[in-house]
Amino acid sequence: MTTAATSSNIDPFVRTLLRASGPINAFGALIFAPPFPYVRRLFGLPDGSPVYLWVLSIWIFVFGIAYWQIGVSGRADRTFLAVGAAGKAAFALVLILAAATGTLPGTAVLIGLPDLAIAAVFAAWLLRTRD
Repeated sequence: MTTAATSSNIDPFVRTLLRASGPINAFGALIFAPPFPYVRRLFGLPDGSPVYLWVLSIWIFVFGIAYWQIGVSGRADRTFLAVGAAGKAAFALVLILAAATGTLPGTAVLIGLPDLAIAAVFAAWLLRTRD
């Protein structure tokens, strides 16, 4: 049984965003999957070791499944959503910083902007619904 401190009802907009995050993360997982280097190149993302790319791809996919499940159930673990928001924001901010310093082309930022927006919505919901 969950308590109010760890689990909260989610408003319809955030539920919809969580359900949408499932497919968004599935697409993100494909971008980083080693068999698809041409997709990474399309967005200006670098290649890397297949081991690292698989780990990243799998974790993005797993988080997408969890987001989708939370959106369907309407019950969210606040800690999970905080970690998810931090991860999405960090990913986007790293891409923005890398593009700003010339490490990555500006097109790489396009991949991170949806994550930054989702992170902002998650963070706003968490702040609005805190005890």
